[in-house]
Amino acid sequence: MILADKIINERKKNGWSQEELADMLNVSRQSVSKWEGAQSVPDLQKILKMAEIFGVSTDYLLKDEMEPEGSTELKYVDDDSDTPLRKVTLEEASEFISLRKKVLPKIGIGVFLMITCPVILVLLAGISSSYPDILTEKAATVIGLLFMFIQIGVAIYTFVINSEKLMKYKFLEEEAFETAYGVDGMAKDRLAEYEASNTKALTLGVLLCVLCAVPLVITAVMEAPNIVIICMVCLTLILVGIAVYLFISVCAVYSSYKILLQTDDYTPRKKRKNKKLDTLTSSYWILIVIIYLVTSFMTNGWHFTWVIWAVAGLLFALVRNIAEAMIKD
Repeated sequence: MILADKIINERKKNGWSQEELADMLNVSRQSVSKWEGAQSVPDLQKILKMAEIFGVSTDYLLKDEMEPEGSTELKYVDDDSDTPLRKVTLEEASEFISLRKKVLPKIGIGVFLMITCPVILVLLAGISSSYPDILTEKAATVIGLLFMFIQIGVAIYTFVINSEKLMKYKFLEEEAFETAYGVDGMAKDRLAEYEASNTKALTLGVLLCVLCAVPLVITAVMEAPNIVIICMVCLTLILVGIAVYLFISVCAVYSSYKILLQTDDYTPRKKRKNKKLDTLTSSYWILIVIIYLVTSFMTNGWHFTWVIWAVAGLLFALVRNIAEAMIKD
């Protein structure tokens, strides 16, 4: 038996999946898959660790002529670990990266438009309230709603068109896969090159999210005129929109390399959890849209119901974390 066969034999003897063994060795499931497929060989430290985990000698693992120690019956794991995985070629990986670099900034613009869609409505409502001779409340509402729905329409169109382009590689975010020779090296090199840009965008985005409400709080404490406070509310929404745009157009591109490497949030275990959370996410935001529209139409308070989105965003993180903790692998 060669080393690859012995790793398979010992893993199944213990009833472990490839992913479970990978966790014990602190490597990716893809590495274990390559070892078992004789596509690569683990280094000496990993072999020593495997000998300890399996309870066998290193001689047994390294010497082909040595047969299995004992005749323990194999226990096969009833999961996807032993089924053939789709192999991603270097050409497909390059196309995936190139596509996300083109599409994600456009999706980021769509999200920015969605976040800032109430800005004109809120601003016009403030002007009509402070200067009724210049702009009536009815005119402000009509013009503001027109601009808001135009922005929402453009944002939805942007989401649909660009999300459709990414569907070809949706499986990379949802399923386990193998990569052809050269893909891992390319992804690691690009990941290192892009790290500085990602750090800058992430830092700036977080700072904008943290500091965006400061002008609003200062003007409110100083008892500034209502029109000034309303302008600060609009500025807050714009700054949040810019922060989210940075997260999507830069940080999400950075995560593309992690998707190919199947690390961090893109390990097979995380993918299984995220798949279960997709239904919750869709249902949650559909419910928020319904609440927002019903509340806005019933109260005619379009100038303040935008707060529902801010609260929903904060609650979503809490709801998702609770659901993720409750969902079993």
